[in-house]
Amino acid sequence: MGIDLKSLQQELLDSADSEKAKNLVWFFKTGKWEYGEGDKFLGITVPHLREISKKYQGLQLNYLQSLLNSNIHEYRLSALMVLRFKYEKADLKAKAEIFKFYLKNTKKINNWDLVDLSCHYILGDWLLDKDRKVLYKLANSKNLWEKRISIISTFAFIRHNQFVDTLKISEILLNDKHDLIHKAVGWALREIGKKNKETEIKFLNKYYKAMPRTMLRYAIEKFSDKEKRFYLKK
Repeated sequence: MGIDLKSLQQELLDSADSEKAKNLVWFFKTGKWEYGEGDKFLGITVPHLREISKKYQGLQLNYLQSLLNSNIHEYRLSALMVLRFKYEKADLKAKAEIFKFYLKNTKKINNWDLVDLSCHYILGDWLLDKDRKVLYKLANSKNLWEKRISIISTFAFIRHNQFVDTLKISEILLNDKHDLIHKAVGWALREIGKKNKETEIKFLNKYYKAMPRTMLRYAIEKFSDKEKRFYLKK
């Protein structure tokens, strides 16, 4: 089978499962006024989608753009998986191009799984040794997904014991109204705690009374029952 866009699309269509698709339509909130409004699903599991996408790392960015422009969720997710695989094997010049391509498409990376399965592997990794002001621009965006990208991208920094930007972006997003941001920030704080609990506790002691409940619960998920009771007793 040729490594081309039509081949990838056909493999994805051949893997479609209408029953799974019905469940995903509900799970990813695609109804009127919901965050995933208008998304269409084929019903392909993430492991299978990853397996298919891995074979198409040779696809050029313009073909991946076509997939990202689609309202079919798995097309966009497959494009991001291919992009991640391409990035991992790319030289510095190609990585820079992929980084710019990703930033150009943030508004098409428009559901939580699309964000979580891609941004820290590309944006986060690229910014490990570079200026990170672009993440602060995303954190201050009015777009839900750009805000989620800003915090989830910092998981790459956390893996390298770099916590400052995660904490600063958490402060920016502290009063955000959306549950998906509450979860993302809480998750990031929890990951810091796995690496350095003292750093997480210092942040919590300063902000836990102002934190949305969901954010706080995610952040203290790995704490002892006694510690949880302390932080949940506002």
